Amino acid sequence: MTEAAATGTPSAYASIRGGSSALTRTRVRAAWTFIAPTLIVLALVAGWPLARTIWFSLTDADLNNLGDYTFIGFENYLANYDGEWFGLLTDPDWWLSVWNTVWFALVSVSIETVLGTIVALILNAAFPGRGVMRAIILIPWAIPTVVSAKMWNWMLHDQFGVINDMLLRLGLIAAPITWTANPDTALWTVVMVDVWKTTPFMALLILAALQMLPQDIYEAAKVDGVHPVRVFFRVTLPLIKPALLVAVIFRTLDALRVFDLIYVLTANSRDTMSMSVFARQQLVDFQEVGLGSAASTLIFLIIALLVVITMAAGRVRLGGDSR
Repeated sequence: MTEAAATGTPSAYASIRGGSSALTRTRVRAAWTFIAPTLIVLALVAGWPLARTIWFSLTDADLNNLGDYTFIGFENYLANYDGEWFGLLTDPDWWLSVWNTVWFALVSVSIETVLGTIVALILNAAFPGRGVMRAIILIPWAIPTVVSAKMWNWMLHDQFGVINDMLLRLGLIAAPITWTANPDTALWTVVMVDVWKTTPFMALLILAALQMLPQDIYEAAKVDGVHPVRVFFRVTLPLIKPALLVAVIFRTLDALRVFDLIYVLTANSRDTMSMSVFARQQLVDFQEVGLGSAASTLIFLIIALLVVITMAAGRVRLGGDSR
């Protein structure tokens, strides 16, 4: 430190602040230099298709002749002709798909969070073969969704499936059940398959948070004779809350845009149709690019809104701090 700085003169503090500001500006420029290529790639890969989808949602584009369309504004969303309302927002099938998707996301993510926490706590404990068990638990997550969905589709088959055969042998059911075709069981079946596949993902993220917790807290609690259940709710859960909320947000994003799992298990069934399946039906089956793009745009807005609400409710920052 210079003599002027040691004596605390104003010029010394100004010099220090100036040097700090210059260093900060240098770091900011370096950060933007490294981030810029990624932002450009994201703009090309994600930004352009999103902008094009939003534009098509404002037209009457048809898949047969995609280059010939007319700008119609928000008529794909909502329009009034001769006192009667038309558009996506008046379509009961759209709102049913929204309800199916939100219900699926809430139920599946809730179950996966609870089971993932339990699995993570078990894998965090010391026992023989823990490393092998951690590898085995990831197998469902490693299997591609289409493959696992098709596998479960055969297992749940009403005539050839092993699930019905096992339940019949145990006397739990009197006749085979059409799990994926019955409106009463179809959506619950999709939830069950999703829980089987993605619980390891939640467990992995929660386990990573558990591995970073300081062990001296648990040693002190053990010495004081605090019950393990109380330690979990008073110590462990608050400490892993930021990581837990981030895991929930990631899984909620996946659940809200679910397509392949539902489409493979139940195809275009109205009882289980998600928002993504509905958008695909409009785009491909009905070849209405404008209406399908409007559905895709609403999916984007709904997911963005729910993520913002979740982050605000949990008061979580993606950097890892929660307040």
